[in-house]
Parts: sequence; C-alpha cells; structure tokens
Amino acid sequence: MISAQGPPKWADLGEAAPIDLAIDAWRKALRDPQRTDVKQLSRAVDDKVMRPVRSLIGELHGETRHLLIAPDGLLNLAPFAALVDEQNRYLVERYMISYLTSGRDLLRTPIQQPNRNAALIVANPDFGRAAGVGSTAAQNSETSQADKQSGDQSQVKTHSAPIVFQPLPGTEGEATAIKTVLPEAKVLLWRQATETAIKQARAPRILHIATHGFFLSDEETAPEEAAGSFAEDPRRMSDLQLSGWTAHIKDPLLRSGLALAGANLSNSGDDDGVLTALEVAGLDLWGTDLVVLSACDTGVGEVKSGDGVYGLRRALVLAGSETQVMSLWPVSDRVTRELMVDYYKGLTEGQGRGEALRRVQLQMLKNVKRRHPFYWAAFIQSGEWANLEGRR
Repeated sequence: MISAQGPPKWADLGEAAPIDLAIDAWRKALRDPQRTDVKQLSRAVDDKVMRPVRSLIGELHGETRHLLIAPDGLLNLAPFAALVDEQNRYLVERYMISYLTSGRDLLRTPIQQPNRNAALIVANPDFGRAAGVGSTAAQNSETSQADKQSGDQSQVKTHSAPIVFQPLPGTEGEATAIKTVLPEAKVLLWRQATETAIKQARAPRILHIATHGFFLSDEETAPEEAAGSFAEDPRRMSDLQLSGWTAHIKDPLLRSGLALAGANLSNSGDDDGVLTALEVAGLDLWGTDLVVLSACDTGVGEVKSGDGVYGLRRALVLAGSETQVMSLWPVSDRVTRELMVDYYKGLTEGQGRGEALRRVQLQMLKNVKRRHPFYWAAFIQSGEWANLEGRR
C-alpha cells in the first residue's frame, strides 16, 4: 500500500486458495439477482482481503476517500465496491474505487491532443444470419492474427458450435439516449457498426461500444446454463465464456473480444465481425479519454498471478486509452441504459470518470429494485479517474 507521503505499507493476506474459493462463490451470487446471500458472501471476501489492510488505510494521512487498486489473480474479477465491511456497508458507500492494470499506470502521462475527434458510439450491430447450426465467427480472425504473431498455425485449434450472436435491439435505444447527452457524438448502428469502422477511428474523445463481449475459455466444457440464456435477455450470454467453441489458443488476447456486424457470417479477412483483444491493442486510442464497453464480461480475460487480466482491459491500455469502463458479468439492456445515461450526464457536469460512476451506483442503491449488486456493481472504472478536462 502506497500513500501520497511516507513509505509503503503492507499486510499479508495469507494463502491465495481460500481467497479464490471465496471470490468464486461470491461471483456466482453477484451474477444472480435472486440470490439473498450476496451480502454474506461479500462480507466473507472483505474479511479475507480488505480487513487486513483496513487499519493501514486508517493510518494514512487524512481521511482516505479514494482507493487505487492494482489487483492480482482472481481479485482482478472482484468488484471491490460491492464488498461489505464490518458495519454491513458496501465499500462504495465510503470510497471511490479505481482499478489499475499495474502500479506503472500512475506514472503514465496523459496524451493531450487539442483537435481530438468527437465521441463515437457503436451499437446494435447486424451480426448477420448464420448458415447451418452455428457460427465460427472467431475462427478466421483468431487464425489470421495468430499467424501474424507466431507464424505457427498449429498453435490454433478451433471448432464450430451451435452458438450465434443474437440481435441487441435494446442497445440502439441506449445509443440514442446517450446521443441526447453527447449531441456531437457520431453513432454507428446496424450494418455500420463494423470492425473496420472501429479500426479506422482515430482517437475519438470517447468510444462507447454496446454489443456482445466474449471470453473463450480454454476448457472443453460449455457452461450448463448457456442454452436458453438468450430467451430471457439476449445480452446475458451466460458466462460469455463461449467454451462451446473450444478454442485452444495460446495467446489470451485472441480469446476475448467484441462481436460486430457480420460476426455470424464466418467471413474471413480483416473485417470478419469479431474484434479480438489483440486487434483492440492495435487501435489508435492515444488521446482517447474514455472507452466504455457496454457489453457482458468485457472486463474479464485470462487471469494470471502477477500478470493481471489479459483481455480487453489490458488491450485498451496498450491501445492508448486513458480510462476504461467495463463489465464483470452479464448485464440487462434496460439497467445498462439507465446507468450509462446517468453516467454520461455526470461527466458532462464535470464529475470525474470514477466519481460519476460511483454516484450512479449510490443512486441505484437507494432503489429497492436495484439494491442487489447484480444491477449496480457490474461495471468498474479502470485507469485515469479525473474528469474529461483532466481535473482530479
């Protein structure tokens, strides 16, 4: 633990295995708004992770209100705002919490561009109608990217499966609502919501993408609840670990990404409709203040102790974006639209990129129908927390 002044402090959290078990149980409850034991499980994780360092936080100069967390291992997938302290309060009620991919993020100097492009909103892609029983939309992109990186096709093995990306008409309403808050924004919908359009964008001030996010597990077994999950909410693709594709790919940046126009058509080339994290890392986002991925599980990826999360979160940092707002589990269209509109309103009023999210979360906590962390804690803010003008 490092404060603005004084030497670093530390606390031993103990072995990782019990913490990982507690986080796994907690995350299952977070993803189910019908679970009534979420606070109990939140408290169990807090007791293992935050209680040992709480006294150190109290020793810091002044009253600590903002925590910058560079987590390791499965802690990368934990929404610290939803932890519960000894007073049975969520941490979001006391702290603003920002994530860092590593402590090096604090040394990064923001890129100032006087003539930055306007905001870009991409939503409701036309995924296309898949032929046959399924789609191998990720296969061509992953293979071509792996070839470019390693030159060894034997490292990539994919299989088709009856999984297709379902339409997301609710995200069009989300884009339209955000456009009213950001009238200068350019909106790309349906067939215009392409991989090429995002690749050709040059450092938009804000990049907002509302679509399916995915993470391909390297395991053979698909999630049990995958079948029928679209019927309730087309953006809740279960775990979005599309294990049915059974992609045995060594580079984790090829196992996570975003679905865009044409993703179900099994096309080849640079615009196959699947924007992998590796391709995201090559985008021109130096000068982009904020990237919001309004999709399911965009914040997850392969977790490695000591290496953080290899996935979209890290790819966006490599691409140059200052701040990332991403999700840790499937979210509903309606709730996401409400959260995002209020978030952007806060930003336009001069609130910080982290504080604006916290205020929306606190407001949702006051609503009895939104009190479960499933609704308000899915999105996290990573990177720079200042407002859009750079004021902290």
